[in-house]
Amino acid sequence: MGEIAVENIDGGVVVSVKVVPGGSRTGVAGVFGSMLKVKVSAPAEKGKANRCLLEFLAKKIGVRKKAVSIVSGQTNSVKRVQILGISAEKLLDELKL
Repeated sequence: MGEIAVENIDGGVVVSVKVVPGGSRTGVAGVFGSMLKVKVSAPAEKGKANRCLLEFLAKKIGVRKKAVSIVSGQTNSVKRVQILGISAEKLLDELKL
């Protein structure tokens, strides 16, 4: 398994995420290139998969839902996700990668 590329920003991090919607359950599926790969149980319609991704990441990492947002890739399977209030090291530790 490779390592995901995490960009430190002021007050948090930005990470690239490959989202696979419509799975049997939501969870981290490993690393895809230098991106975090996450399977979500929600379908890719009307933003359901995006909401599922953000809620899952907030819970998994231990931050508030408002601290997690999609900065690019709203309608794409590859997204850039911003997480505030966390360092790159803590993110990788919480994801157990």
